Amino acid sequence: MKRTFTYPIHHEMAGMTIQSFLKQQQYSSQVITHLKRTPDGICRNGVWARVHEVLQSGDLLTISIVEETSSEHIVPVPLPFPIVYEDEDLLVINKASGMPIHPSQGNYENTLANAAAYYFASQNIPFTYRCINRLDRDTTGLLIIAKHMYSASLLSNMVARREIHREYLAAATGLVEESGMIEAPIGRANGSTIERCVDFAHGDYACTHFHRLAYQNGYSLVSLKLETGRTHQIRVHMKYIGHPLPGDFLYHPEDHCIDRQALHSYRLSFIHPITKQSLTFTAPLPEDMQAIFQKATT
Repeated sequence: MKRTFTYPIHHEMAGMTIQSFLKQQQYSSQVITHLKRTPDGICRNGVWARVHEVLQSGDLLTISIVEETSSEHIVPVPLPFPIVYEDEDLLVINKASGMPIHPSQGNYENTLANAAAYYFASQNIPFTYRCINRLDRDTTGLLIIAKHMYSASLLSNMVARREIHREYLAAATGLVEESGMIEAPIGRANGSTIERCVDFAHGDYACTHFHRLAYQNGYSLVSLKLETGRTHQIRVHMKYIGHPLPGDFLYHPEDHCIDRQALHSYRLSFIHPITKQSLTFTAPLPEDMQAIFQKATT
């Protein structure tokens, strides 16, 4: 994987060192170290340069990010990998259900990482897997994969600053209020490494905004936006207000109208970290979630 950036140096940038300029452009220390070790990773007017050199007006700085190895221990496997958007810096994927984001014990060849590895290996392109926002194994919908270390760093910082906006759609049992906000701290459930619960004594602050879009014979279609990103936040909060998601084996196992939690990452909006273009993507409600409401009306 190779990505090259060119920066014409104008008078307001003159006098800065290359290192200071790169820091201004939000290159992380890790990325700068990688560039210093890359042949011709940093060139000034076509000549390899050291980061302490001072830039002059009229200079042309060329940065080449070269990654020649792929992620270790990720086996390329031909799995669903629906690409919604792709450019030189990132991909937006509409993840299928039943697919973990990362390999783990018992999940070595069935993950999104395996699908990404296959996609790039089939093109003979070295690729390091960097998934920016996570979804639970059985949650469907949109997420971002960075294509190189610089975009990964920028996107990760955007996540930390809450500059990547996500909207989820969920089916919820019962008639959910028209709209509202759930503020309830979330922590680990006693005796479980997986399950979470509302815990006002020890939990971490969590906030979810919801809006009911439709209601049909016992199920509400709900739009949800998160202010925080706690593990299982939507699933725990909806159970807390008395409207758990059907199919959720952890928090509502008695409802089997769908074989997974009825949750979908529907909309993703952000400013492209490099081009600064405003981007918005949507992924239609999956058929298994549509069927919940179709069954309810039969």
